[in-house]
Amino acid sequence: DVVTEQQESWTVATQVQPDKEQWEALKFAWKAVKYVKSNGIIVTNEHQTLGVGPGQTNRVASVKIAIEAAQEKGLDNAVLASDAFFPFADNIDEIAKSGIKAIVQPGGSVRDQEVIEACDKYGITMVFTGV
Repeated sequence: DVVTEQQESWTVATQVQPDKEQWEALKFAWKAVKYVKSNGIIVTNEHQTLGVGPGQTNRVASVKIAIEAAQEKGLDNAVLASDAFFPFADNIDEIAKSGIKAIVQPGGSVRDQEVIEACDKYGITMVFTGV
């Protein structure tokens, strides 16, 4: 909460780069996810929140809740933000099923490489904020 956001220090961890629209949506999603109870997941586009998965005991449950809520509004140009790193690639498997193609998260898991490889497998871009 006291760390100054430095978007210039964000890194694209995957082979696929975000397009301009995805970058805008990822920036919005990252700002919004900090207001979600931990193990927080949020699905947005560049203008609005589409689904929220707050406070579950595991991140996959949060992902499923957020995506299910977002599907009611439509997932066109949707991105996903996580308030913490993805500890396993199973989260990416769930995200890929929805068709979401861009993720922002802090990174920092000992399994980051496994998660990156899952994103690459599905053609999903993933940005690490480092925060």
